Amino acid sequence: MFVQNRSESRQFFIAVWQKYQQQQPLEPLEEIIVEVLLQHPEYHHLLTEDNIDRDFLPELGETNPFLHLSLHLALQEQMSTDRPVGIRDLYHQLRFKFQDTHDLEHRILNCLVESLWNAQQKNSAPSDIDYLNCLRQLLRR
Repeated sequence: MFVQNRSESRQFFIAVWQKYQQQQPLEPLEEIIVEVLLQHPEYHHLLTEDNIDRDFLPELGETNPFLHLSLHLALQEQMSTDRPVGIRDLYHQLRFKFQDTHDLEHRILNCLVESLWNAQQKNSAPSDIDYLNCLRQLLRR
């Protein structure tokens, strides 16, 4: 999924959802996206052209569905490449602790978001060490 901006990214999600609803053949990446979309029925009504330019405001209790879905895809990419190195092993360890895979993914995404937020605050690259340490903390809880 190579997009240049927020609108293109959102349009891609919307187009994939429309293809799925119309029972059109899907590319492999689109199949992965549909799997994530199907785990989030609460976002289905937001996958429309009307929301391409919409700002979702957390201070108003809104969750940005496109960001959330993108984070799920980022995690899948991390798992497939084992980058940062060791995430795949940590994920498998966490699977023994957390029975609900989707809940586990949300816990991991919280660590990812924290890592990205910290990097933004420091104007630096995200720390793989801090990210993996956050995941290790989940094992200890």
